[in-house]
Amino acid sequence: MHGVDTTRAPRRSPRLFLLSGLPGVGKTTLAQGLARATGALYLRIDTLEQGLRDLCGVQVEGEGYRLAYRIARDNLQLGSSVIADMCNPIELTRAEWRQVAAACGAQAVDIEVICSDSTEHRRRVEGRKSDIPGLVLPSWEQVRQREYHPWERERIVIDSAGRPPAASLAALLERLQLS
Repeated sequence: MHGVDTTRAPRRSPRLFLLSGLPGVGKTTLAQGLARATGALYLRIDTLEQGLRDLCGVQVEGEGYRLAYRIARDNLQLGSSVIADMCNPIELTRAEWRQVAAACGAQAVDIEVICSDSTEHRRRVEGRKSDIPGLVLPSWEQVRQREYHPWERERIVIDSAGRPPAASLAALLERLQLS
């Protein structure tokens, strides 16, 4: 292209930040804060899944994740880091995310967000309002009954219990060595 400098300074490999955990633990707040701090693409599974329901009339099962893998892959291949915000409750999806990163030469960074205080967790779940039009949030009983496999790999664990979101984000940035 005439007159446009297409050379770029070498970039570090993109990273795929995978924020996982049960509903109501603070994943979305952390993921959005991380996106602001890093400039990485923010990808929210709830938004994709509700869009599929609204626009396509799909009863969503794995389709939201499959679509998210494709969007993440496109951006990682461009050299952009991606933040995926989702429950990611089973080992199968965790492995599939890591495969996306590996296929793009990106580093997968597993981050599990928990709320170790069940009273606080319940209060959060029962007090939430959806910020995605049409999305029905799970009840406390549905959160408690949700399938969620124990982790078999190393990951960063952020416990959001008893601390404001800014403190959880600061802890995450420190663990990622981004502070």
